[in-house]
Amino acid sequence: MKKKTQTSSFGVSERSNHDSEQFYKSNLYSSISLTTVTDRSESPLDESLIDKIFLHSSEKMSELPDNSVQLMITSPPYNVTKEYDQNLTLEQYLSLLNSVLTETYRVLVNGGRACINIANVGRKPYIPLSDMVGRLMAEIGFNYRGEIIWDKGASAGGSCAWGSWMSASNPTLRDIHEYILVFSKGDYARPKKTDSISKEEFLEWTKSIWHMNTESAKRVKHPAPFPEELPARLIKLFSFKEDIVLDPFMGSGTTAIAALKNSRHFVGYEISQTYLDIANNRINDYSGRLL
Repeated sequence: MKKKTQTSSFGVSERSNHDSEQFYKSNLYSSISLTTVTDRSESPLDESLIDKIFLHSSEKMSELPDNSVQLMITSPPYNVTKEYDQNLTLEQYLSLLNSVLTETYRVLVNGGRACINIANVGRKPYIPLSDMVGRLMAEIGFNYRGEIIWDKGASAGGSCAWGSWMSASNPTLRDIHEYILVFSKGDYARPKKTDSISKEEFLEWTKSIWHMNTESAKRVKHPAPFPEELPARLIKLFSFKEDIVLDPFMGSGTTAIAALKNSRHFVGYEISQTYLDIANNRINDYSGRLL
């Protein structure tokens, strides 16, 4: 059997089969503890609610009982004056997210995961939404699992936001990445069920940088869609077959389609009848091709 590596005062050459007990007993973690949950029950979701998108705000997910979904994936509106944004103040925006994410915590099972795709915005000053959402999730009671950097690379499109061109006067950084923040409710681990991820996918997707192209807004008919590959990876990495995947900002239905394609179920919320119709049409189109 291969010998375990251990935390070292100078570092180790590899992390295979690593024993990190010494690290977690260090002073760095002396004031940090995981948030646990006492209610470990799971409430089965009524069949009438499964694979359905509800037309109202996810600030109140009244249809869903406590502890009834296993995974949440979403990309909340960034409140940057796109077509679907409500032009909220920063305080109003964070209050909206707090309400939705508190409801998410309620409906997730113990060990359930929450994945939030978000970008930082602005330059005068820069607004680190990823940091703000991370703090918000911790206050609600989520345990942080880590973050993925979505490198949009060449597909991020052109940019002229250089600030002062070729001058130190006022150069502006150009973001070609977004974040996927990953959290757990209660336990980090879940009882093992039926997986659907390959060895190659697991090795690649457990890296903290993902390279994926963006999605065409014109093709999906939504101003800011994420690519189907994004929720598909998260679904295969963080859930089991037949789990229920929640998207509280369903938009054009990408999370729902990724769930169905990977033998999961979905439930979602959307406040726009237009986008709800687009999502249902895309879902029906995919389901029709299976018949």
